[in-house]
Amino acid sequence: METSCFLTSKPSPTKRMATTSPAGVTKPKLHALFGNRRASSSVTCCSYNPRSSSEDGVAPAIDRDWRSYRAQLYFNEQHAKSVNSAVTAMPPPAEQVKIGDKWAHPLVEPEKGCLLIATEKLDGSHIFERTVILLLSAGVLGPVGVILNRPSLMSIKEAQSIFADDADITGAFSGRPLFFGGPLEECFFLLGPRAATGGGADVVARTGLFEEVMPGLHYGTRESVGCAAELAKRGVVGVRDFRFFDGFCGWEREQLRDEVRTGLWRVAACSPAVLGLASVVKGGLWEEVQGLVRERRVW
Repeated sequence: METSCFLTSKPSPTKRMATTSPAGVTKPKLHALFGNRRASSSVTCCSYNPRSSSEDGVAPAIDRDWRSYRAQLYFNEQHAKSVNSAVTAMPPPAEQVKIGDKWAHPLVEPEKGCLLIATEKLDGSHIFERTVILLLSAGVLGPVGVILNRPSLMSIKEAQSIFADDADITGAFSGRPLFFGGPLEECFFLLGPRAATGGGADVVARTGLFEEVMPGLHYGTRESVGCAAELAKRGVVGVRDFRFFDGFCGWEREQLRDEVRTGLWRVAACSPAVLGLASVVKGGLWEEVQGLVRERRVW
């Protein structure tokens, strides 16, 4: 695969490539993934005000973590069914079921921030067997995601022959592993979710250069990696909060739904803690997520 990477001060030439999805549908490379929200590829720093919105006299935003609220309802209902099999639906109990930091539960349809878990029907597929894909976007151009559990054998420093020579960026992230994100030609990075615990997530969101996947987790492309390096140098976020991907996965608008209906993928919602960006995991993530979804854990 010819690589076009984000670690460069110049945009790569426009190219087209095609890949065959698990369902056998040929999909061209996406060229406009993010609408009009594109930063200049020369961005190497970003400005931010370390003060919180409340200090600026602005009311804090309402908690947008509806995924956790939905998960709570789901596990409440599962607990009620385990106690009484006749229960088909129930209002939330007065005492909520504790679901812990790591949770996952099945979904019927793919959505932004969900996981696609390869089923046994993809066994034997060189690219997709036992993969876990995080769906970054489900917009009008079709779903876009990255494979979370395909680490390469190289770190960013060791892959300098692939990347353009940029001492500022390769210096900031030289020790981070490089992951194979998918067969389509583009590069992405994920930021979080540990950044959320130290106030970094608010700063990341206010730069306007990173797209939110779920609360505390953002993604960027080569256009915003300069700003990411600047945030890491300033200590706003940690270098271990990043994961870098060479390549991505993409589908036509109805293509992914068809693949889910034919049983190629299981769809699941999960908490940010499940992703474990600081660790390098290959097969273990697939097994862990499968276990969480199958067991429908309730603590």
